Amino acid sequence: MSSIHDLATWEPLLRLVRDAHAERLAAPGGHFTGQIGLGGFTLPAPQHHPAAGIRDQITAVEGVQAALRDAGMDNVSYVVETAPDGRTRLHVIDSGPAVEYGVTSPFIGSLILVEGAVPEPWRRLPEPVPAAVPAPSADPALLERTLRERLPDAIGATEEEIAGAEARLGVVLPEELKALYRVTRARWQDWSGDYAARERVSDAVGCELFPLDGLYIADARSRPAPWRFAATDAAVTAPDAAVQGLVGSPGWIAFGDNGGGDRLAVDLTPGPAGHTGQVVVIDHEQTIGAGLRADSLTGMVLDRPSGWHRDPDGDVPPVVAGVNIGDPGGVEAAARPELEVLRVGGRQGTPVGLAPLAGLPRLRTLTADAGTLADPLEITGLTGLEYLSLAPEDWRTLLDAHAVPRNLLAAGIELRGEQPPFPVLDLADELLALRDRPLITRTVL
Repeated sequence: MSSIHDLATWEPLLRLVRDAHAERLAAPGGHFTGQIGLGGFTLPAPQHHPAAGIRDQITAVEGVQAALRDAGMDNVSYVVETAPDGRTRLHVIDSGPAVEYGVTSPFIGSLILVEGAVPEPWRRLPEPVPAAVPAPSADPALLERTLRERLPDAIGATEEEIAGAEARLGVVLPEELKALYRVTRARWQDWSGDYAARERVSDAVGCELFPLDGLYIADARSRPAPWRFAATDAAVTAPDAAVQGLVGSPGWIAFGDNGGGDRLAVDLTPGPAGHTGQVVVIDHEQTIGAGLRADSLTGMVLDRPSGWHRDPDGDVPPVVAGVNIGDPGGVEAAARPELEVLRVGGRQGTPVGLAPLAGLPRLRTLTADAGTLADPLEITGLTGLEYLSLAPEDWRTLLDAHAVPRNLLAAGIELRGEQPPFPVLDLADELLALRDRPLITRTVL
């Protein structure tokens, strides 16, 4: 058995929880829920002597993290409670491969009902723009001359090395990108540890240039996002956009970084108003879309633009809507043919009906807070849903009526405030079992 299921692994943590929450654990139904991951953790605040308490926390966390690494796991949840006989009981919860990690107790995120499924924006491919051509500023010969003047001692890539990069990527590199790498292949080994040499390349090009063998295709797989966020987003491209509103594209060849974590890419699949080979910036704080840096790589290197801009939405009809119960117009106002995502919330007002949404051709995501739906069974009229997130009581209604939509790819559980963890885990397992997905593992120590 893995040491993650060994009581000795958890004993330091149990002491912390018992010391900090003795009264809470002694109360009927009292419990403490937390998580330990390789990148973060939930623990009670240090008690009495903060310095010593922090050392105890480090000891407790490091022991569990070591067990996680040994087990090949990224994180684990736990619940501490007092059993009827007075003993402390620890539940070690492994959400398994079919559950994304959550941010609130009991740390259960979206349930993946179909293995490998991703939301629609992550399946979206670029639209063809037959009229797109390189910008007038694109000039591979001028680009190469300029860079050789700026970097006279640089070591460039050979034609064989460029061909090898094309074979690895499965695309033919645009002429401007080839011209750049003929001047410098940007390998750290070529600089012999000289940071100044690397800075000279960055200054000459206008970004932190990737080595030739570091080029990659910035498609949707390179920009993952949890279902609970990704399913409520939408990919939209305005008719006058220079850059297509995509998660990623097989035509985005990432070649550099702006120094702040944003990737620069040559765009071979531009928007209706863009140019083939334009330079786009993929913002690391966004999951959809990219900004325009320059209309060509030559233009970027010669003109040295200081920033980038994103296309405005313009007159594109909104495809994501939020409705609070009690809002004028409510669901009826949101029920447009182009609607893809609807969020229903609010704590005051009359619960809403979903009948106006029936038959909408593009509605794929519905999330609803507790007490906001007049009749959860109206969800059966929303035949295109791929993601549904409901409060436990609404899921119970669908489950009891055998009415959980069969075409769902993923599901979420909307929780308000602190909830007893075990009913939530039971509900999650019941939904997973409908699709024969791996269940959440609970080990009691």
